Amino acid sequence: MSVYNVRDYGAAGDGRTNDGPAIQRAIDACHEAGGGRVLVPAGIYKSGSIVLKSHVEFHLETGAVIRGSERLEDYHVLDTGGENQMAQRPAGVPSYINSEYHGAPFQYFVFARDGEDIQITGHGTIDGNEEMYHAREGRYHIEGKFYPRIPVVLIEHVRHLTVKEVTLAKSAFWTLHMIGCEDVLVDGIRILNSLVMANSDGIDPDHCKNVRIVNCHIECADDCICLKNTKSYEKYGSCENIVISGCTLITTSAAIKFGSESESDFRNVVVDNCIITRSNRGFAIQLRDKGNIEHVLVSNLIIETRRFSEEWWGRGEPIYITSHNRKEGVVSGQIRDIQFRDIVCTGENGIFIRGSEGHILEDISLENISVNLKKTSKWPADSYDLRPFEGDGILRSPIYGLYAEKADGLRLDGVRVSCDGSMEPFYGGETHYEQVSNLRED
Repeated sequence: MSVYNVRDYGAAGDGRTNDGPAIQRAIDACHEAGGGRVLVPAGIYKSGSIVLKSHVEFHLETGAVIRGSERLEDYHVLDTGGENQMAQRPAGVPSYINSEYHGAPFQYFVFARDGEDIQITGHGTIDGNEEMYHAREGRYHIEGKFYPRIPVVLIEHVRHLTVKEVTLAKSAFWTLHMIGCEDVLVDGIRILNSLVMANSDGIDPDHCKNVRIVNCHIECADDCICLKNTKSYEKYGSCENIVISGCTLITTSAAIKFGSESESDFRNVVVDNCIITRSNRGFAIQLRDKGNIEHVLVSNLIIETRRFSEEWWGRGEPIYITSHNRKEGVVSGQIRDIQFRDIVCTGENGIFIRGSEGHILEDISLENISVNLKKTSKWPADSYDLRPFEGDGILRSPIYGLYAEKADGLRLDGVRVSCDGSMEPFYGGETHYEQVSNLRED
């Protein structure tokens, strides 16, 4: 394999020099020669935008850190084809950011588009330099200076993509956003983000197909792994054939989620052998747009949840399935054939399953599920969270082991609920059913 050392192309690795142009020269040379490995040795490499290309393995050795430049001018502007328009630009945002967000960011850090056989590997770190985006800083939530901020890794329409063993850290927005990609392997990576920085999702497959996310550890504010079908990239179609396995997840939002951006369908998804701790939600299906969700198998999970502050969606639900219209004029799709088995849930809320008029949830099964209600936070346990929603999105209610509303073909086999004394003031009972037809309890 041909190796292209970024030091040979002028990178200093001293943490002060802008090494982006030197890194790009090494990538371009590798690509033009037909492919190989671009090697980043130990050191701190300050950089703006980096564009990866076909047949290039971008390899970060142990001790190598690529740190995002603190200058927004060092990041390229993403060509969105004029899809986004906005009348007013937030204060402090560069003049060239003048668009409304529909899932397409405005700038990028590490980027690839329309390629094949691209790899990001090694035991080094890509650091998004999150602090440069801070606006209002609270104890439980940090707002960004503008939205959307720059993702750490943005990959669009790439076939045969591998991201393996690297650490992605300190992102101020979606950390690994993959759009319209096919045949994706994300294996053994670490994502280490702040637990209070808004919108710092971990991994976001968006309109992607044939994706394996395995053996990863993710800590972040907002969702750890979030399947999306955003409006800007609707041309890439459904998100399907996804495997998520062997991951450990910590988040102030949902550990694994579908939505809420759901302009296209989700289908054929397997989630198994994951451990979720210290999270505001466990597994969530949050359908708010026209796409449908079907054929999902979820098994062998340990889920520990707790409430976080009001800024974060969720009320500690370990399993959460909803289909509601996002707002007036935006109609959500249908959810059907979702199976859960062999799951242990401990936390401040129970399983929440709720459809809506015209969007009855179909054929959901729960097998060998334990729900152990236990209070561990200072926040009240008095409601369920429907946000985003046409109204205020908060459903005031006692807490049940299982709350089900507007569902058809709900099947329960071995669902067990226990309530610790700490939850008794908030407890409504083991189950609550409302407009549930063809219920089967074994």
